[in-house]
Amino acid sequence: MKALSELRLVRVGSTNPPKLEGVRAALCAFSRHVTIEGVEVESGVPDQPLGFEEIVAGARNRAERAQRGGECDLGVGYEDGLVEIPGTMGTWFNIGCAAVSDGVRISLGLSSGFGYPPACSERAVAERRPIGALFDRFWRQRRGGAPSSAQLSLGNVGRLTGGALPRAEYTRHAVLCALAFFVHPDLYVEGGGMD
Repeated sequence: MKALSELRLVRVGSTNPPKLEGVRAALCAFSRHVTIEGVEVESGVPDQPLGFEEIVAGARNRAERAQRGGECDLGVGYEDGLVEIPGTMGTWFNIGCAAVSDGVRISLGLSSGFGYPPACSERAVAERRPIGALFDRFWRQRRGGAPSSAQLSLGNVGRLTGGALPRAEYTRHAVLCALAFFVHPDLYVEGGGMD
């Protein structure tokens, strides 16, 4: 496994600018010479992932497909989805998963989570429709005309936090958590129990 300080090329299974910026910010903490390249890949999960199983599968698929796309040091995938948290009165939370693959091993990290307004999330879940467009319409109805979330570098998390947590930063946290394995691989050796 190559040391993070030696990374030169990392492919990301997305061309979404905030996702790419989040990956770049995470990896630049370890390598000043890394190039981040976005590639279009299929996630292999529904357009609106529901539950951890689909979210993690989408991130893994994106990382593995990006990594196989050519000579690169790592492949990174990131997938957002909705998870129902018990005791939250029907609020579905957006959770992101980052997957990092070196072609042999894969490591996962999760973002923080934020709740979508029930008017949006309940419909997204019932109809399995991407929440982005539903939230854009809801936001315009409640807050007035605004560009779609796809056009905003803040993303929906940025909108809901008044700009305090932009999408790239949200993504960066998940990628950093996924990199723990690559920072300290000796701690994650199978069978390396405690005395």
